[in-house]
Amino acid sequence: MTERETARPTVELRQRKKLKTSENKESVKEEKISDTPVPERAPKHVLFQRFAKIFIGCLAAVTSGMMYALYLSAYHERKFWFSNRQELEREITFQGDSAIYYSYYKDMLKAPSFERGVYELTHNNKTVSLKTINAVQQMSLYPELIASVLYQATGSNEIIEPVYFYIGIVFGLQGIYVTALFVTSWLMSGTWLAGMLTVAWFIINRVDTTRIEYSIPLRENWALPYFACQIAALTGYLKSNLNTYGERFCYLLMSASTYTFMMMWEYSHYLLFLQAISLFLLDSFSLQQSDKVHEVYKIYIFSLFLGYLLQFENSALLVSPLLSLVVALMLAKCLQLNVKKGTFIAKIMKVINFYLVCTLTVTLNIIMKMFVPHKENGHMLKFLEVKFGLNMTKNFTMNWLLCQESLQAPSQDFFLRLTQSSLLPFYILVLIICFLSMMQVIFRRINGKSLKETITLEDGRIGGRPEIIYHVIHTILLGSLAMVIEGLKYLWTPYVCMLAAFGVCSPELWMTLFKWLRLRTVHPVLLALILSMAVPTIIGLSLWKEFFPRLMTELMELQEFYDPDTVELMTWIKRQAPVAAVFAGSPQLMGAIKLCTGWMVTSLPLYNDDDLLKRNENIYQIYSKRSAEDIYKILTSYKANYLIVEDAICNEVGTMRGCRVKDLLDIANGHVVCEEGDKLTYSKYGRFCHEVKINYSPYVNYFTRVYWNRSYFVYKINTVISFQS
Repeated sequence: MTERETARPTVELRQRKKLKTSENKESVKEEKISDTPVPERAPKHVLFQRFAKIFIGCLAAVTSGMMYALYLSAYHERKFWFSNRQELEREITFQGDSAIYYSYYKDMLKAPSFERGVYELTHNNKTVSLKTINAVQQMSLYPELIASVLYQATGSNEIIEPVYFYIGIVFGLQGIYVTALFVTSWLMSGTWLAGMLTVAWFIINRVDTTRIEYSIPLRENWALPYFACQIAALTGYLKSNLNTYGERFCYLLMSASTYTFMMMWEYSHYLLFLQAISLFLLDSFSLQQSDKVHEVYKIYIFSLFLGYLLQFENSALLVSPLLSLVVALMLAKCLQLNVKKGTFIAKIMKVINFYLVCTLTVTLNIIMKMFVPHKENGHMLKFLEVKFGLNMTKNFTMNWLLCQESLQAPSQDFFLRLTQSSLLPFYILVLIICFLSMMQVIFRRINGKSLKETITLEDGRIGGRPEIIYHVIHTILLGSLAMVIEGLKYLWTPYVCMLAAFGVCSPELWMTLFKWLRLRTVHPVLLALILSMAVPTIIGLSLWKEFFPRLMTELMELQEFYDPDTVELMTWIKRQAPVAAVFAGSPQLMGAIKLCTGWMVTSLPLYNDDDLLKRNENIYQIYSKRSAEDIYKILTSYKANYLIVEDAICNEVGTMRGCRVKDLLDIANGHVVCEEGDKLTYSKYGRFCHEVKINYSPYVNYFTRVYWNRSYFVYKINTVISFQS
């Protein structure tokens, strides 16, 4: 052998070492390809079992959604006796802000064309006196625009009445909501039995999972089904063993549902902000590939900017904390790109990453608010200050918001209901096991211990699955907020149902528990498989025995919505009041008047606009201890022609001390001081809503009673004042 031949192998070895950087990606791909097992043709019985499992699961998911939608429709019919009502009586069932949303749906159907209808809504001066509003942007009327287009484009105007089409879409979306929760629990546990248990808990606890029974057109009822679809797609996307086609499908579904969710609800970006925090924590602990998480961040940015453009340049999206957080995360990611993993600098960057992201987020948000003109909901920030005891106020609006049941801390009845349905105990058990397993995995990663990329059932390490940990972090964040504000329970409780059902049906969770207990008497894998089938079956049977008869009884009972006084009032307005008349009264009643009659009003039951909030407070002065002249000046400043006094507010007997409208007005006006005891201060005027009914001077000089019944008193506001002695 020559010297040249002996030297050749060493040269080849050196060349291979040099090719390490240039062919790194290709070698990694080759290693992945070589590591993945060659797909072998599975036996026919195995393929049949897989197909049967998927088919039965999909059928159960779709059937559950359809049955829930039909249940809501049947319950709504029984509750209001809806099909036997006249159109006016049906519309009265939409109360408060729900009436406003449905009224604009009616306006779109009456418009000569879709373009003309949109123009009239975006330049609306026929709803609130002396005010032109962009109703589509301010009230997020995209659901009504879509519903009106579908109603006319599908030819449904010849088949079904508009109200049935409208509520039918909402009920159908609730069916999609339930189906999405079913699929999410199925993806996490691997069995469609978890989806069935999720649906059962959701329906049984529907008082705490949805507000669909009370206010059908609420924005959250339109939006949350899309968020549930986004959660299901994100759950599948985060799974480690997902193939390429599944990843693409989940990514596309997640993109579409994220943007749609953002368009349907004005507060959606706050909920996505919590989701982004959960993904940030997931990425920080290296519990998932950073590439996937940052792809989700790109979806957020795309949805925000597209929503900004299509929502009439809605500046609230540009100054939202979601955009600031995502941009800060992107910048923090760029700073770590050139740092090799495992180095001392990389560990230092991990330590300061939290501080870096938080600082960048706050800084960027302040900068955006300095350069982007926006109308931020300042009253919400003030409300939070008062809510957490950071400030005290006598302001009527703030105290009125604090008195709302949905903005208070949850009551004991809420936890009692969840416990009676066995949901809360199993949720706490599942959450504790998943959280402790997650912390175990995090500490192992911090200590530098290598972990398996693919986790098997025998490992008993459920905390290593990124999609599980994301849900644990997200449900903790939502639960923390729900413990402060009861209205947020409608965001948290559905995922409590899903997480609890996943846990009791997951063999991995039981295996994780047995690993900690060091169970040796019985084979732990076998016992985990048995319990994952037996426990949900026992729970399901007990729920069926206890709650199914109640659900059937609710459907069998024929209830009746009976409100003749409101029907008489609306009938009188449509027959006797001039078309150009402007009505003043409580915001809730004004919403019903706008829907049932179409007449202009002075205020609306909306709380995202400072001017409307100020109007509400001023109009509510009719229930305070103010003079007739003061009330007259307030009403005429808004060009009101008629005043409606509600006996229920004037003679209100509140269950909560100091939360009646008249009490809050007395506090704001300085007519009562709430300290050790209620100390009344001198006021030479009586309560206006009482005094105006007596028909004596000076009240008759300003107001003339033109209609009354047991609940309402309507007064015409005199244009020419004739003072009497």
